[in-house]
Amino acid sequence: MVEEKKQPGLAADNYTGTGPGGLDAIAFAKWYRAAELDQWEKFDFDAVGRIADLLEQAETNDQQIFVMGNGGSAATASHIATDWSKTAERAGKPLLRCSSLNDNVAFMTAIGNDLGYDQLFVRQLQNVLNTGDVVVLISGSGNSPNIIEAARYAQAQGAAVVGLTGFSGGELHNIADVVFHVDSDQYGVIEDMHMIVGSILAFYLKQRKT
Repeated sequence: MVEEKKQPGLAADNYTGTGPGGLDAIAFAKWYRAAELDQWEKFDFDAVGRIADLLEQAETNDQQIFVMGNGGSAATASHIATDWSKTAERAGKPLLRCSSLNDNVAFMTAIGNDLGYDQLFVRQLQNVLNTGDVVVLISGSGNSPNIIEAARYAQAQGAAVVGLTGFSGGELHNIADVVFHVDSDQYGVIEDMHMIVGSILAFYLKQRKT
């Protein structure tokens, strides 16, 4: 059973969620491959289907989708938002109105400096979020304070909340409307699976015939 990761992130002296330790590069690569294959055996296809339904509802109703995360999950959020906005485009069809809240550095630093890091996403949502929008929150631990603040605010505003989590899922697992959970304590594996979900959904949306 994967234990809860109460403290988000991975400090220099913290080796939690890295792997068995002491392996050479080839042995570690084989271990890592096995860890990823294990996640494919556990893959929550139903959750992916439910997320797809929310994205298509947003597309139909001209609602917005906001994606966000910290650290590596911030990069994933930017990548996913780009793919859902650009890669998923189909000629003559409505565009998915999707953006990442990790990309306006000036706004983010103003919020962090003036209000605190835990307000990083909720303050941005206050400018743009409407009832019926979709908020996608990416957090390996599921316990990042700025992610939890955003989840609570989004739900209070009548938006749908999607969580992409790892470890034990943390608080985000308990409060999100739809959760894709990676039952692993290895950060790389967790982040890889989150990106895979983003890619699956981008190319699913692209390949639709109707």
